[in-house]
Amino acid sequence: MAGMMKAAVFIEPGRIELVEKKIPDVGPNDALVRITTTTICGTDVHILKGEYPVAPGLTVGHEPVGVIEKLGSAVQGYTEGQRVIAGAICPNFNSYAAQDGAPSQDGSYLVHSGKCGCHGYKATAGWRFGNMIDGTQAEYVLVPDAQANLAPIPDGLTDEQVLMCPDIMSTGFKGAENANIKIGDTVVIFAQGPIGLCATAGARLLGATTIIAVDGNDHRLGISKVMGADVTLNFRNCDVVDEIMKITGGRGVDSAIEALGTQSTFESALRVLKPGGTLSSLGVYSDDLTIPVSAFAAGLGDHRINTALCPGGKERMRRLMNVLAAERLDLGVLVTHQYALDDIVEAYDLFANQRDGVLKIAIKP
Repeated sequence: MAGMMKAAVFIEPGRIELVEKKIPDVGPNDALVRITTTTICGTDVHILKGEYPVAPGLTVGHEPVGVIEKLGSAVQGYTEGQRVIAGAICPNFNSYAAQDGAPSQDGSYLVHSGKCGCHGYKATAGWRFGNMIDGTQAEYVLVPDAQANLAPIPDGLTDEQVLMCPDIMSTGFKGAENANIKIGDTVVIFAQGPIGLCATAGARLLGATTIIAVDGNDHRLGISKVMGADVTLNFRNCDVVDEIMKITGGRGVDSAIEALGTQSTFESALRVLKPGGTLSSLGVYSDDLTIPVSAFAAGLGDHRINTALCPGGKERMRRLMNVLAAERLDLGVLVTHQYALDDIVEAYDLFANQRDGVLKIAIKP
């Protein structure tokens, strides 16, 4: 398809800029999606800061909501003009990892040791948008393996309602799923940003009956009550570990979900975990983690530590949108701001500095 489009690209650490790019050509297994709404993720901020390496000139963003502009010749079951989303993770389901039950890790590959400091095997290669290939903060995005990854939006759901599905909702729910939550469990979620809020909602849907939300922002803790938290703790006002041990009568929580990506939250999640409990880690870590021997019971505590990258693919997206269509959850409340794509640099400044009560920003080309 001839023509040019606007796209937000990574230039160098500290610089993401709006530039003109060629609209992608469509291969037989691809779909070209005209973006109607996308957003900025915390991971994009890691990219902006140079904490997660991507190639200069890459279009960033991985949360697409849009309309099919053009279908590849081999893609069946969809129509041009159809409203769709695609997961932030868009595997082709042909890889060893996908067939081994870890499609998010589809096509992990060897990277160099260089100025970026990365070395060895880079996991998460199923995350292609804004990581391996041009992403969604643009007027158009090329969706690879479209038949496996495009999910039609049910009638009656707005862009803002489904905007969390490609990443934030899928990630937060996976954090709850990875926490081995059973009916009647006590669960703590550290950090109530968008992912932590979705993990809180997921814990409620999975049957936890005492859900403790931890954050330093009272506004976010108020929203966590709406998402399903029973108890909210502001770490600025109390010793969170002591409070959680009191709440649980000294037993510790059945599951702890870490949704920020820092040493302090990871360590606190481990310290409040009962013997035999599960720590579900969702954070993107920028530094090495240290596991304190006492919190880890010297390795004898029967603890489980699970990590996750949000599941993608059309079936995952269908299930998430079912939750929204059935009115089990409303995530539109997380979309606090709206910006035009032309103003995305300003939107990054707002989001990266967490001003004005921002949770998620709807970016509209």
